Formats: sequence, C-alpha cells, structure tokens
Amino acid sequence: MSGPTAVVFAYHDVGVRCLKALLSAGVQIPLVVTVADDPRESRWYASVAATAADYGLEVIAPAGAADLEGRLRALAPDFLFSFYYRSLLPVGVLSSARRGALNMHGSLLPKYRGRAPVNWAILKGENETGATLHYMVEQADAGDIVDQLAVPILADDDAREVFAKITVAAETILARSLPQLIAGTAARRPQRILPGQYFGRRTPEDGRIDWACPAREIHDLVRAVAPPFPGAFAEVGGERWEIHRTRVSDRPAPRPGSWLFGVDGGLYAACGGGGVLQLLSVRSAAGSIDLPRLSRTLSSRPAPLG
Repeated sequence: MSGPTAVVFAYHDVGVRCLKALLSAGVQIPLVVTVADDPRESRWYASVAATAADYGLEVIAPAGAADLEGRLRALAPDFLFSFYYRSLLPVGVLSSARRGALNMHGSLLPKYRGRAPVNWAILKGENETGATLHYMVEQADAGDIVDQLAVPILADDDAREVFAKITVAAETILARSLPQLIAGTAARRPQRILPGQYFGRRTPEDGRIDWACPAREIHDLVRAVAPPFPGAFAEVGGERWEIHRTRVSDRPAPRPGSWLFGVDGGLYAACGGGGVLQLLSVRSAAGSIDLPRLSRTLSSRPAPLG
C-alpha cells in the first residue's frame, strides 16, 4: 500500500466521521474493527459497519480484540486508531502499530476519563467539554495528549446535542492533527492523572430523581440522560413518570418542601432548597402526559412529591 496505513477500531457517529477523515487524508485502511449493535439499545447514530462497507473496506465485529493480535502484527500498520470503540484495547493490540496507537475521547482530558464522558460532564454541571486525541497506553485514557478542542455546553443542552458538538470537534482535531502525525512532528503532552478524574459506566437506575436535590442538579440529570439515553424518572402519585425535558424556573415555590404545582398552564416541581423546575416533557406508562390539563388540576391544590 502507498501512503500511511491504519487499522481503525470504531463505533458511533465519532467513529464514522473520523473514519471518513482518515480516508479523505489518503490514509490506507486495511481493516476496520467495529462492535455488533446491542439489540437492547435503540441505535440513533450512524453505522461504522455500513460506512466501511460503502467504501469497500474490510470490516469485522469480533467478540474481543485480543484474538486479533496475530493478524494485527502481520498487518503491521503505521497507526492504530480507536474512535468510540466500546472496549479497552489490550497492550498486545496497541503494540502492533509501528508509529503509535491513538484514541479519540469525548472530554477535555484528563477530566472525565472513562465511560460516558458526555453524560457525566452534563450531570456535573459543566459549561464546556470537548474532544481529545491522545496516545493509548495500558491505563484507560491516560496517554499523552496530541490535541484538544473545547465545545460549549449550554444551560439546556441535552446529551444528544452535546454529542453532536463533540462529533464535529473530533473530526476537526483529527483532520488538523493528521499531517503532523504522518510527518512525525505531532505534539505529545503528558497528562497529570489525579484521583477523581475517572468515571464509570452509568445504568438506567442512575436516572432516578431525588426531589430533595436542588432544581439545577435535577435539571442536569434530566439533560444528561434524556432520550435516546434511558431517561430520568420518578414515582409521582403512585406511577412512574419518565421526565425527558425540564427548565430551571424563577417562579417561587408555593410552600416549603417538594411539591408538584401548576401555574398558567405550566407544570412545575418545587425541589430541594426552594428551587423550582418546569416540567416540559413527561411520559407515564399510558403515554405522554397532558401537562396543561394537569396544571389546571394542580393550580389550586399542589400535590406532594416523593
């Protein structure tokens, strides 16, 4: 093959856009490794497998990457890239790349190393995050940084909206870093790894709302796990409500404590510390809740929450 070669481990929108960035730069790709879709998830993002097939690239979705070590050593690519691949790659795989193995991570490392970085950044109330291109080492998301690009997290952005910004940032970083990587002149900045920077996998149960928390914290939880993610939820009046969209309000709470109340056709939750959250999209087992109608019912008699 003429030109630099790379084996690509990829999934999700970031995987598709970065794969295309490599191809656009003339990088030869003898193998694409992706992940089989999880039937328990609703896939809302682009397919790496379909993109690779469209370009006539060999694409596989093995159960694990360790079994590929022999094949990768035979291919001996210049680079190995991981773009939102869902597993940590073993050292034997990383060492098959002659010039380096690099990962694109969805945060401004070293913050939010680990799983679900976009969701965690929103949940923690950050006003920016970003994408980081870094070398891979045995420890997750701990290698030297090549480049980073920050993106804003607006007050009402949800995870899908932020992820779209991360995807653009990732493509931009890769495209502008490739000439230096190929020339061997790319920067390498060591990370300062500190306790508390690593975050683990989130589960659907982590979306449970505690109305005693401040309104801003609940709003951040709702945004962080809004569909297509599993969603925030709470037990209200004996039934499970899935709360998909909220907004922090400056309306006063009708009384101390956690209450559900209605004003002018809007539905509001009085939360911990006296803050108020407007509920903008709510579903129960029966379907979407008619918020203006419920607001009228609760306008004169607020209902307790919790």
